Amino acid sequence: MQPTTAILDRIMRNSGKNKEEIFTRLYRYMLRPDLYYLAYNKLYRNKGAATKGVDDDTADGFSEEKINRIIQSLADETYMPKPVRREYIPKKRSSTKKRPLGLPSLFAGWWFTSWTVSAVPFWTSQP
Repeated sequence: MQPTTAILDRIMRNSGKNKEEIFTRLYRYMLRPDLYYLAYNKLYRNKGAATKGVDDDTADGFSEEKINRIIQSLADETYMPKPVRREYIPKKRSSTKKRPLGLPSLFAGWWFTSWTVSAVPFWTSQP
């Protein structure tokens, strides 16, 4: 099986050459485990990876079982996003003012990062 990134690179090159072509079934690449490992590497490098989200889970709890649960819930269309937890953090230039910060669940972060890895190269090759 080809790595998902190789397939997505090929799709990106083809979409750049064939601007009128419609690419369908991109969602199926969201069901491939290697994309979630890539997303995990991007998430774990983020300094907020140890911050608990709405479900009190952190990137340290990463496992193949969690990836399989993500993929299964996307495949059988049972995924229900959890609300984002809102925290207020101090503004950089003010000691008294605060700004809101949304902390999603780890699952949502993985999904969004995986979608970004798969879709952004495709969209950026379009006019």
